[in-house]
Amino acid sequence: MEITAKMVKELRDKTGAGMMECKKALVETGGDLESAIKYLREKGIAKAALKADRETKEGIIASYVHAGNKIGVLLELNCETDFVARTDEFKSLGKDLCMQIAASNPKYISRDDVPEDVINSEKEIYKAQAKQEGKPEHILEKIAEGKLNKFFSEVCLLEQPFIKDTDKSVEDVIKLAISKFGENITIGKFIRFEVGVK
Repeated sequence: MEITAKMVKELRDKTGAGMMECKKALVETGGDLESAIKYLREKGIAKAALKADRETKEGIIASYVHAGNKIGVLLELNCETDFVARTDEFKSLGKDLCMQIAASNPKYISRDDVPEDVINSEKEIYKAQAKQEGKPEHILEKIAEGKLNKFFSEVCLLEQPFIKDTDKSVEDVIKLAISKFGENITIGKFIRFEVGVK
């Protein structure tokens, strides 16, 4: 069964979960909306979405220096209370995210952070490539959108496959942590240093 954007939007409206999680849930459940809602609840993603608006004023600065001391990462990981920030599990999440950034070199936290001119430029490149491959004019936009999603999964931290479990995105991992801790968790900012790279 084909999973349409309308189906994804409907599930997202009902659960508050991210688009990628909604699409995955619909694929896993053969497009059945009620089963997809149940799937998301079981994964804790819908629960995490309910906490997404809560303020995160506490947290930690996590750090990681890769073996060989050539790559280093600093990350601000926020939560709601100092109690959660002090737990070993929260600190471990911070370190995992730093390792993710060291390994995958994201440029942005989420697709909302990608400047509009960068998105437009990428889209034009993808359309031009598809046109050169002889693709019909009426599907160029759809092809460009598909390639743009792949671009986001490479340059946006939250959309990258998690290095410790590539079946999950980084966003999935954070949402599972939100449901486990019972608090909202957000990434404030990060910086990645690499020797010889400006």
